[in-house]
Amino acid sequence: MLDAAKLAMTDVGNGLLTLTVEDTKGDSAQAGKLAISAITTGSKVVIGPTELPAAQHIATLSGSKRPPVLALADNFAGGAGVYAVRLSEADSAAAGAAGLAAKGGKKFVLLVAEGSNASAVEKRVANGLSIYGATLAVTVPYSASDGGAKAVDEMGSLVDTPDAVIVANGDGSPSPILAALRSKGIPGKAISVVGTNRWLEHPMDPLFEGAYIATLDQRETGPIADRFRATYNYPADVNVAYAYDMVALTAGVASAVGPDGFSKQVLENPNGFRGSTGLFRFRADGSSERSMPFYQIQKGALKLVAKSTSGF
Repeated sequence: MLDAAKLAMTDVGNGLLTLTVEDTKGDSAQAGKLAISAITTGSKVVIGPTELPAAQHIATLSGSKRPPVLALADNFAGGAGVYAVRLSEADSAAAGAAGLAAKGGKKFVLLVAEGSNASAVEKRVANGLSIYGATLAVTVPYSASDGGAKAVDEMGSLVDTPDAVIVANGDGSPSPILAALRSKGIPGKAISVVGTNRWLEHPMDPLFEGAYIATLDQRETGPIADRFRATYNYPADVNVAYAYDMVALTAGVASAVGPDGFSKQVLENPNGFRGSTGLFRFRADGSSERSMPFYQIQKGALKLVAKSTSGF
């Protein structure tokens, strides 16, 4: 991420920003201390932390004059003035469901792994579907302990013939619950399956075949990745894209509005921002929403279905 920030400074930041870099050494407590120090010592914007507990702690603070925090922690839900930068499972699930709703799907079921993120996923999916006049008929939390078999059985008792079943697997593999769905003939001609970006943290499984997923556009991140490799002689990952985007966003606001322009009104602009990770916007609750391509898994690979879908 440091090299990505340096590249963004070279491209757009020099002359507009002073970037101070702090090394957290991967320690959440240290990350929290450094972030609070930055918040209380005159920083206009804080980019980071990457550690989830530190981001969650900062989100509990209530100081009205603190600068905005662009948190780079994975699976962070956001908080007032503490914005979740990375693509979340909730947003991926919402965008994927919206992709099918845009094609006429009306009734959806959400199978979501039990945990602290389950309610956020449910809320985002329901909101995204409502835009297209579709409904989330039922949400069934599932436990990894039985592979989701009980939840799949419950789903069959609660709703008849949904247009699609959304599987938000959290930290675990989606394969066990997909096997349970296959045993019920899902996906089939009448019922589709929607996955999330977190499926892609696992090796492609034949059970993924036919499922739909909304995730980041590799074509958007490609130009930055190519330049990054040429500059630093090692490959870029998605962390590079996120770090680059946040420095570029900060420089863009400073250029357009000035150093005191980092207000909620500016950062929560409903039109959003475009970066190397695509089009995104921040919400008042600190969550982010992204427009991204809509894919179907065919023969173990992502095949483009629509260039853009979103849950907003």
